[in-house]
Amino acid sequence: MEEVLVYRALLAVDIERSAGRGNVALWQIRDALRTALSESFEESGIDWAACSVSDLGDGLRVVAPAGVRKARLIHPLVHELAIRLRAHNRTAGPLTQVRVRVALHAGEVRAATDGEVTGRPLEVLARLLDAAAVRGALAVAPPEVTTALIVSQHVYEETVRHGYPGIDPELFHRIAVAEKEYTTDAWLHLAGPASGPRQHGADAETGGSPQDLPPAHRTARMVNTASGNGVVYATQHGTQNIHVHGRT
Repeated sequence: MEEVLVYRALLAVDIERSAGRGNVALWQIRDALRTALSESFEESGIDWAACSVSDLGDGLRVVAPAGVRKARLIHPLVHELAIRLRAHNRTAGPLTQVRVRVALHAGEVRAATDGEVTGRPLEVLARLLDAAAVRGALAVAPPEVTTALIVSQHVYEETVRHGYPGIDPELFHRIAVAEKEYTTDAWLHLAGPASGPRQHGADAETGGSPQDLPPAHRTARMVNTASGNGVVYATQHGTQNIHVHGRT
């Protein structure tokens, strides 16, 4: 019998530094994430109950229903998620603060009648979520940045670069991903309250500095990837600091 494959948009979320908080705090941050994410899906016009949701321990993987546009998983979903997590963090203690990495990909998968989904796109999604450059960028970002989004080259080409309403391609910058057997280019966006046309990351392949950008795109703060697991965090006209982080 010929295998039936279906095209689906895939999203995965992982809580930053979830290990070592203890069971009570872990349960609370897991609940906070699930509530924020489900509400963000509903606000984005995507039926949460129709999604296939898998528990990743300190995160979630979501397979969107057939026909859901990938653009809806970026805007307004990422914005909705970021503002809900900021609202949670304003009243949360140090052990229950939540910041997340979000990975977005799409492709053909096999969907079983019991709802289980399998296929190479899920492996790609996992590698994107675990990318060292995304971990490092979120680690050095200001506390109000609650969400680091990485999208695959496929999603960037089909969705982000077109600049659909609510999606500014200039707020994404290219990063290199090398996780286990998988190497690729992907695109990173840090979702925070100051996200706007002036927060523009330099292309990671060129390693451009703020002075290399046109004046309209120079920023007071920018994040760029460096070699290995480092992340360059610089201030305009200031010095660059390279932070190297272990996995969390």
